Amino acid sequence: MSVGNFLYYLGAFALALGTLIVAHELGHFLAARAIGVKVIRFSLGFGRVLWSKRLGRDATEWAIAAFPLGGYVKMLDEREAPVPLDELPRAFNRQSVSRRFLVVLAGPLANLLLAILLYWVLFMHGAEQLRPVLAAPPAATAAAAADVAAGETVRSVNGKVITTWQDLRWEIMQAALDHSTVNLEVIGLRHEIAYRRLDTGRLSADDLESDPLQRLGLQPYRPDLKPIVGKVAPESVAEQAGLHSGDLFLAIQRQPVTTWSEVATMIRRAPGQALSFEMLRKNERIVLQATPSVVEEGGIRVGRIGIMVQEDSRLREQLMVVVRYGALPALAKAAGQTWDTSMFSLRMIGRMISGEASWKNLSGPVTIADYAGQSAKLGWPQYLKFLALISISLGVLNLLPIPILDGGHLLYYLVEMIKGGPLPERVMEIGQQIGLFLLVLLMAFAFYNDINRLVSG
Repeated sequence: MSVGNFLYYLGAFALALGTLIVAHELGHFLAARAIGVKVIRFSLGFGRVLWSKRLGRDATEWAIAAFPLGGYVKMLDEREAPVPLDELPRAFNRQSVSRRFLVVLAGPLANLLLAILLYWVLFMHGAEQLRPVLAAPPAATAAAAADVAAGETVRSVNGKVITTWQDLRWEIMQAALDHSTVNLEVIGLRHEIAYRRLDTGRLSADDLESDPLQRLGLQPYRPDLKPIVGKVAPESVAEQAGLHSGDLFLAIQRQPVTTWSEVATMIRRAPGQALSFEMLRKNERIVLQATPSVVEEGGIRVGRIGIMVQEDSRLREQLMVVVRYGALPALAKAAGQTWDTSMFSLRMIGRMISGEASWKNLSGPVTIADYAGQSAKLGWPQYLKFLALISISLGVLNLLPIPILDGGHLLYYLVEMIKGGPLPERVMEIGQQIGLFLLVLLMAFAFYNDINRLVSG
């Protein structure tokens, strides 16, 4: 990766991290101020303060600290320092348990509200998406057994209306997680309605980790396109090899090719292997050499060189659809999307704990930074979608009943409400130690997965 690319990815990661942390801590801050608690410091990051400024009637210190992976809101509290008598009513520890519960809950809720806001903007803006048109399924797959045919368009999954391939993927993912049966309503090439029944019970944890749709045999329909290069990605293998937009593939490794599908298949099957491309450029035959980079996709190493096919406007209209909503429908869909994603995240965590899903699904800051950079390069809609997803993950993670996280404090407060008094200090100290151990363990897993992904390419 070049220095420019590294800085771009780092900037995209810093912006994402800063946005999510500020949103979370603002939730705590605004809730505390709303019930009259005095806020001493609002910090973006931990450790040594690099910059600070005091603002407002309470002279709250707004700070940026050295370690950026987090933040905190420090409130007036007798357990941390002596409090003047005239300010005791504004101390956090003097508030009722329900008020303390609200302040702690406000952080994760702020992340979920941020996700709703981002999805709302995206749904109103609209996006061109792939229609749920199916390709002929590979033999010996659930789709083949269900008689899925090429060109069929999915209308609904288990009774839920489907508009895009993304909708189809989401519904299949949720069904696969529960190993439930998938009922597809499809419309054929002759506009006939048919029903296909797929069993997801045989999908393994590895299948769920990679691509359940592909394992079931559900693939997007790809028409035969001429092997003409449409776009060449900047700093890609193709650009370095000298490929240009408008180049026509004639042969790869002296084997003639006539469709884009053949080109894509041969490149995918040659990760890290030198290939010879015979091209036609402005009626002149040329030969170029390139070695596809190695990319892991669904647990399989495949080759890529960074090219896109030249678009066909007629086929684009058949296979793509623009999805856009009005303000109120977009808000309802944004709330629904946030809820569904939150529940899916909780179910995935449950499957990971029970061993039904792999811990490889856990990602750390390196992977998140990579996704931040990739999504930013695809455009602001993809970047906002990435932000929404990570914001939901942060909100859900903080609601887990693990001491040291917000969810652990909420658990303490629930016990306090039930028993009519706080837990003993010693019990809470032990809980904090257990919570810190679990958090370090999670971070270790995440960093291990990050390093493993880097090593495996």
